[in-house]
Amino acid sequence: MISPDLSTADFRKSSLSGSGNDCVEVATNLPSIVAIRDSKDPSSPVLTFSPATWNNFLTGIRNGEI
Repeated sequence: MISPDLSTADFRKSSLSGSGNDCVEVATNLPSIVAIRDSKDPSSPVLTFSPATWNNFLTGIRNGEI
């Protein structure tokens, strides 16, 4: 498995997450992938998804399916 180049990933926390540190950060600025990491430990492993999979996940949340 080839690891994606995350050197230019611009991770951000949702503005809805408040001031707590128990959040995930998302990078959507990379070509062909969406990267997710734990905000408490930026050096932890990063999960990656295709943009379509990430959008389906978000749609499921918005629709109350997840």
